[in-house]
Amino acid sequence: MNYDIHWTFLYLRYAIELKLLENSMMNAEVKEGEILPPTIQRLMKGYNKYLRPFFDNGPVTVGMSLDIASIDTISEINMDYTATIFLRQRWTDERLVFEGNKSLSLDGRLVELLWVPDTFIVDSKKSFLHDITVENRLIRIFPNGTVLYALRITTTVACNMDLTKYPMDKQTCTLQLESWGYNINDVMFYWTRGNESVSGLDTLQLAQYTVEDHYTSVSEAVYETGEGTLTDCFLQRTKEEHPILYFILETYVPSSLLVVLSWVSFWISLSSVPARICIGVTTVLTMTTLMMGARTSLPNANCFIKAIDVYLGICFSFIFGALIEYAVAHFCTLTHADAHMLMSNRVKRRKEPTTSPTSGPASLELTVSPASPSDSEPQADAYPPEPSHWCFTYLAALRKYCAPYIAVMWRTRIIFPLSFVMVNLLYWTYYLYF
Repeated sequence: MNYDIHWTFLYLRYAIELKLLENSMMNAEVKEGEILPPTIQRLMKGYNKYLRPFFDNGPVTVGMSLDIASIDTISEINMDYTATIFLRQRWTDERLVFEGNKSLSLDGRLVELLWVPDTFIVDSKKSFLHDITVENRLIRIFPNGTVLYALRITTTVACNMDLTKYPMDKQTCTLQLESWGYNINDVMFYWTRGNESVSGLDTLQLAQYTVEDHYTSVSEAVYETGEGTLTDCFLQRTKEEHPILYFILETYVPSSLLVVLSWVSFWISLSSVPARICIGVTTVLTMTTLMMGARTSLPNANCFIKAIDVYLGICFSFIFGALIEYAVAHFCTLTHADAHMLMSNRVKRRKEPTTSPTSGPASLELTVSPASPSDSEPQADAYPPEPSHWCFTYLAALRKYCAPYIAVMWRTRIIFPLSFVMVNLLYWTYYLYF
């Protein structure tokens, strides 16, 4: 008996809770009906947001348009760019046709009630939808069933860059939009107005680049899950005037002035060893410091030999070449002087009298007598040739090759500047026009 009473009590309790739940759901529907206007109530009746439009009648076509609000940063180091865009998508849903001649502007939060394309940015590294003060989404329904869906997105998109001409480079970056889950049999993307579908670039101001041109295209991507439609927006950009001027003042002019400073040593006498060595070593060390400082602000792309790296290498080569030129010239002149010094020492040794040790007190006697012309010549019998080391033989041969260089050594004052000017002409012509 107690057992039957217990189960009866549980049944009544379950029936009461179920009735309360039904009443709450009915109240919720009534409240929802009070919020939504009658037109939306009729449209949402029997609407399934999980099924795309024209589910059994071919693919749905989605028109795209972009309004680029800003391009915040362009990073050569990370090879990407960050942009804030207004993405607008337009399609037709036959289930949303209603009578009238005015469109319905809905709150962005009602997007959850409708089917929307699952569009994503292909090369995006990081993206987010702005939500201040509410999610920046717009939904508008037209009487013929056309739906306009707009979003405000900030995205960081990868951009493969060729930095061989940095900082005089031109880059082409893409912004690709594609459906994540549908293939071309379900969803087809297209640009609503061709190249004019992308706006906002004319008034865009960038810190490092300027947008040169843009164009749009539609292509197909083949995956294992099927074929999808890609809508591509290509942005071609190039360095603007101010960044080029910045690099000229920051890197090109200082490195060129260091090369000119190294030429000062050509006008200093070869006998002024400290002065010429000081100029050569100082310019080499300063150029090395300048190259290290410039490298810290450049993209760390080991696979690229950039244009600015080439110029810094050219300047370093000319500065180091000026130091090597003085070392060669100084070596040749020292070898020539040592030969004369060796000959004079041997003559002096011939003129010294030969003395023998005696038992008397040590004394020094100097007798000066006029020497005959025949005495000034070395006697082969009295002084046999001293054996020479192979090093002296090598230096003597090297001096023979240096002798013509010493005669034309003054021409380096002209050769180095002319060579530097010619290399600069070739450098700027190649990187600016090829």
